[in-house]
Amino acid sequence: MNAATRAGQPLLDDAQGRRAMVWIMAIMIFLTTLAAALGLAMQGAGAALDRQLAARLTVQVIEGDAATRDRAVAALLPRLRAAPQVAAAVEVDRARLAQLLEPWLGEAGLDADLPMPAMIDVDLRQGDAATVAGVEALARGVAPNVRVDRHATWLAPVRAFVGLLGWTALGLVVVMASATAAVVLLAARAGLDTHRGTIDILHMLGSTDLQITRLFQRRIAHDTLTGGLIGVLSGGLVAAFLGSRLSSLESQLAGGVTLDIADWLAIVALPFVFTGLAMLAARFAVLRRLARVL
Repeated sequence: MNAATRAGQPLLDDAQGRRAMVWIMAIMIFLTTLAAALGLAMQGAGAALDRQLAARLTVQVIEGDAATRDRAVAALLPRLRAAPQVAAAVEVDRARLAQLLEPWLGEAGLDADLPMPAMIDVDLRQGDAATVAGVEALARGVAPNVRVDRHATWLAPVRAFVGLLGWTALGLVVVMASATAAVVLLAARAGLDTHRGTIDILHMLGSTDLQITRLFQRRIAHDTLTGGLIGVLSGGLVAAFLGSRLSSLESQLAGGVTLDIADWLAIVALPFVFTGLAMLAARFAVLRRLARVL
């Protein structure tokens, strides 16, 4: 093995090819890091959105007569606040509702004689179906002319898009991993063709296919890990910068697009995962090619 290693040193000294391999891996893992960060952040945002929306309701008291409507709200609010499954119940400001309607109704939306439903925002302690049904039954028992809207229902398209975006980004990670394996296969085959004479000498000196394969594996592992560390560091900095910009938007949805400790650990592991994948791909390619040559 020592003789094989010494004779095999030229096999590992293709400086120009190794530099190219390092930067190819750096670029690929940089893109993979961004895709993984986006996918994990979207998955986290979707989970946070589910938790927030599942436990939020809007109760509308629909009554043409303002006095009857106000009496219904006055009776309903204390009952909702006293319910054990309700964390908070707040009536939406009427002036704010009028301002929201103004772009569609014009100044008529500010007319006091215009029938306008009263709206109560309700935060539940749990967002399961039984709790929602219980609150809806309580509201209808106090004021029959009510409509209970689940925030999760009318924001379902947004939630579906967030989930789709997350899975698409994570799918790109799989595509990049496959592309990395393909690059390693091509690099290993090119190395075998370039150093065919050296490999023949190693065989004559008694080196086995497995020993030669390990030389290629070490070289490719070193190049992949070096490029991977460069790529994940660059990608992590970009992801952290974009995350800080999102958090400054003061948006409830954008605020959920964050990476927790587990997500960052998964991203940091990418160079090592890709290095292991590259070593397996190199082993497969070199052993198969040597078996065919011999």
